[in-house]
Amino acid sequence: MRKIMIALLLAGLFGCTQEAQNQLGRSIQNWTGTNGVLEVFSGDKLVHRFIKIDKLSTAYGTSDRQARGYRFGYGVADTDFDGKVGPSEKKVYFEVAEFATYVFYEQP
Repeated sequence: MRKIMIALLLAGLFGCTQEAQNQLGRSIQNWTGTNGVLEVFSGDKLVHRFIKIDKLSTAYGTSDRQARGYRFGYGVADTDFDGKVGPSEKKVYFEVAEFATYVFYEQP
């Protein structure tokens, strides 16, 4: 019985579209969390950095369920750009527009 369940699970996973597999991967990552860093640029200059981000999410409309033109999350505003949480740096909510130049990565 156990072998049948494993075979069905694998068949379902391989039968999924690439997008469905990506959503599953993001769900697992959202559940386990990450130590993300978001850097926002103006031209070639770094203007904002947020650290200790669990996840960066896409906003969806309440009634139409359409993706909105921004991403959002919670993280510590790294005002001195040193990559560490300082005594005056607090966790904040932030939004980043789809046309902004930004990089999101996991802190090693």
